[in-house]
Amino acid sequence: MSCFASIRRRHALLLASTVLAPAFCVGGALAQSAPPEQLPPIEITKPGDQNLTRARPTNAETAAPARPAPGNTQTTNTGSGTGTGATSSGAGTGGTGGGRQFAGIVGASSTVITADDIAHSPVQSLPEILAQVPGVQLQSFFGGINGAKTSVDLRGFGAFASDNVLFLLNGRRLNDIDKAGFDLTTIPLDSIERIEITRGNSGAVLYGDNAVGGVVNIITKSGVGGPPVAIKAEAGVGSFNSRLAAVSAAVNSGPWSTSFYGNGIKSDGYRANNALDQRNGVGNINYTTPDLTAFLTVTGSDQKLGLPGGRLVDPSIGLNELATDRRGAATPFDYANQQAASATAGFTKTLMNGVDLIVDGGYRKRDTQSAFFGPVPFASPFPSFFSTYNDASLQTWSLTPRLSVKNAVLGMPSTLLTGIDYYDSTFHQERGAFKGLPPGHTYDLSQRTLAGYWQHTLGLLPTTDFSYGARVQNTSLSARDRYNPNAPDCATFFNCSAQAFPLDSNETQYALHVGVEHRFTDAFSVFGRAARAFRTPDVDERVSSGPAFDPFFTPLPQNFQLKTQTSEDAELGFRVKTNQFQVQTSAYVMDLQNEIHFNPVLFYNVNLDPTRRYGAETSASLRVSDTVTLRGGMAYTRAVFREGQFAGDDVPLVSRYTGNLGVTWNIWQNYLVFDATVRAWSTRIMDNDQANTQSRIPGNATADLKLSGQYDHFFWSVGVNNLFNALYYDYAIASSFTAGRFSAYPLPGRTYTVRAGATF
Repeated sequence: MSCFASIRRRHALLLASTVLAPAFCVGGALAQSAPPEQLPPIEITKPGDQNLTRARPTNAETAAPARPAPGNTQTTNTGSGTGTGATSSGAGTGGTGGGRQFAGIVGASSTVITADDIAHSPVQSLPEILAQVPGVQLQSFFGGINGAKTSVDLRGFGAFASDNVLFLLNGRRLNDIDKAGFDLTTIPLDSIERIEITRGNSGAVLYGDNAVGGVVNIITKSGVGGPPVAIKAEAGVGSFNSRLAAVSAAVNSGPWSTSFYGNGIKSDGYRANNALDQRNGVGNINYTTPDLTAFLTVTGSDQKLGLPGGRLVDPSIGLNELATDRRGAATPFDYANQQAASATAGFTKTLMNGVDLIVDGGYRKRDTQSAFFGPVPFASPFPSFFSTYNDASLQTWSLTPRLSVKNAVLGMPSTLLTGIDYYDSTFHQERGAFKGLPPGHTYDLSQRTLAGYWQHTLGLLPTTDFSYGARVQNTSLSARDRYNPNAPDCATFFNCSAQAFPLDSNETQYALHVGVEHRFTDAFSVFGRAARAFRTPDVDERVSSGPAFDPFFTPLPQNFQLKTQTSEDAELGFRVKTNQFQVQTSAYVMDLQNEIHFNPVLFYNVNLDPTRRYGAETSASLRVSDTVTLRGGMAYTRAVFREGQFAGDDVPLVSRYTGNLGVTWNIWQNYLVFDATVRAWSTRIMDNDQANTQSRIPGNATADLKLSGQYDHFFWSVGVNNLFNALYYDYAIASSFTAGRFSAYPLPGRTYTVRAGATF
């Protein structure tokens, strides 16, 4: 189980302990059921693949033309189109040639973040960069240092965002079969060419499970087509004794090219026991000819992170650690470590004019170790009733062949993408009382998915595009729990649950998409779509899918069984695009069945009564002059229970209102550039408060500034984040038993970063 899931359960029990002494027993047992932090590594497909992203939007939301960013001289992925207005030949382009404003999944709402946007962003963690997109919300648990293990939420899934947002790297899945979600810090920022965000269910046809709230596709640079040799180096310092460094290099010779991107960061962290030590690397080799391209990519990452826990607030006893010891640690010894590696290879072969065969496959491995020693005053770096140690390994093999056919059907331009996705994952986890001691539970789960899909786009008229598609996916799962009653956590500390029942399951699900876009003029178009998506329960949810104890605290076996969550949504919107001004706005509604959620009273995962999401999102940009660009956006997001005991209540951890404003001012020919961004959000219900009776997480706003510049081969930047020193937090968990009692995870006030580097 991920640290996120483990922390939620631990703090729910900790908060309950003030009024229910037996809850310590429950807390110990459930903590024992908590696997370690599970974070997928990077996996990259071929940078030159013309169907790299399967469906790729253009940058329909950036009014200003791309300009050189300081130090950003690396050649990007020329195989799939770059920069504002670039057109992809991948699925969904339609090829209509009628001034189409959007070249992604027809009918979908989408945003593109370019390398230029990233280079000039005042914030330099990827989650915070994504949060400047309307409708994207964050949940941060570990001091927000470099965005480590920050959860990114699209369309209001709160605590379960990591299971409902699908992350891709160059069109390949990064989500694994556990709850950890994808840690964005494992991708060096300088390696990113662009990020494509497609909201809602439509991405499920092309990409499968988890694409409910949306899909975030990160496209990396390759160096293909660049100079014979290009090198970039950068170093920086910042608040909390942070030190960072990054290096990249690309070499081109004839049809061959190779590139490497690496970075590292060390920081003491905002809070006690909050240190971060992380290194990442991405290297690839490419072979590019007119009718055949091939690639090999290898990645690796290593992360060590201290877990400080929450700050306790209980007005009934006059306790407020947010005010008295904001930067302290509730868990001074807890930690989570992760090592990840991957290898991916593939090729694209033109079989005939308009027909391309794309075949790629990969292997990735992730090892995690996490230790929990209990909260103050019970915390001790020695084995005890409160201590647990989890050691896990997750391996995934994948093969994803596909065929792209671009031709004319009855005189209409047509693009068809069809393929097969095969993923084979094995998960092994040992849970004991302490590192080196025999585990009480050893979990082995294996999951295989085999899916077939197609997405067809037709240019019905020069001004009208229509798209439809479907996916059929079979998922088979085998789950086993080996129980050792003589292990210390079971025999000595009485801190383990009963052996779970075995499970063998086989299920077939489907996803659908239909969309249309019509252009009234070259500047104005309308779009709409309807889609169905699904997500299967992850291994963490299955492990905690039933009560661990009966009312008399007798251990009960769990059964790994939960129903698959399904979702149906519809969306309508319009786009305006001129040389000076661009705006995109849309409204949506999403109905879900069997949504998977953690029950705060029973302390295990259940399928909810039907839920609903609805809202609206708008983004705009205005080029005031050749040197000044304004941008902004806002979103209204509602996530509510439709039926059952919480009918009409809000789903926790979702702000109804979010917004952002920004400006880029090229003061002096790139020698001096000013960027500023303001991000604001409204209150949200605390985790564990489905009844909406507790106090709320306060809304707030942050202002971030950056001055940067470039002279010849040298570049620099100075950034100040949270300029007005707002003391805020975006995650808190409420007590199930004591009104007003909660635990919050505070985030940093004002911080700074200074960077400098050179290109060669």
